[in-house]
Amino acid sequence: MDMSRWIQPKPESESSEHKIKHYHQDGESTVYVTNQEFPYPDGALIVSRTDLDGIITHANDVFVDISGWTRDEIIGAPHCLLRHPEMPKAPFADMWATLQRGERWYGYVKNLRKDGGHYWVYATVIPNLRQGKVIGYSSIRRKPSRERIKEMTAKYAEMLKNEQEGK
Repeated sequence: MDMSRWIQPKPESESSEHKIKHYHQDGESTVYVTNQEFPYPDGALIVSRTDLDGIITHANDVFVDISGWTRDEIIGAPHCLLRHPEMPKAPFADMWATLQRGERWYGYVKNLRKDGGHYWVYATVIPNLRQGKVIGYSSIRRKPSRERIKEMTAKYAEMLKNEQEGK
């Protein structure tokens, strides 16, 4: 599914800031990516559900608060709205392949907030079944350890570099 109408990395111009342009039903907005990490509250769980195409159909209050988006902005938007430009493609390709096999996926994700900041999550994503047929997906995210964030930051930077170099 082409998500380009929702989120597009914008080529860098004179400014060294990375910009993400979001297209939505009310127009468009630009997010300037910062290095500001949003503190993930201890014990909080982010819960969301999507349809088969990754369009968000449910977001709990924690998701709304941490992401910085309003509930109205999140519901009906593709989940990739939260994709941080420093996330390589491979974890998401692995997630979709795993889910299409009907299996659970676990992984670390750096998400983009509406204000350009970011937050890390440890995500568990599962297919939602009705009468044996996948009808969508549910995700529960929790706070990862600082040690894992440090490890995944380095790993994802290397993966992203390899992707950009075509390796």
